[in-house]
Amino acid sequence: MPHIIISTQIRLESGPTFVGDEWSEPKLMEYLGATKMKALGNNFTEWRSEDCARVVLNKLEKKGYKVVSMTGVGQTCIWTLNKPEESTS
Repeated sequence: MPHIIISTQIRLESGPTFVGDEWSEPKLMEYLGATKMKALGNNFTEWRSEDCARVVLNKLEKKGYKVVSMTGVGQTCIWTLNKPEESTS
């Protein structure tokens, strides 16, 4: 089952929203309007959307993703979403 984790820092209403890591599906990241970036000092890249979390969550819902969990860690909000596999029967 495909999962995606998105996060944003304290300003939920204005973005940006981090929507994927370097191994995320490029077509989905393009749909979310995300760009791949590497922050100074990090040894990894991540996908970032300028949209606020609400807009990103709405876009993911249209693609079939459902929120399964949400939490706050410090000043960061994190959502885990799941997209059920399509039945082939």
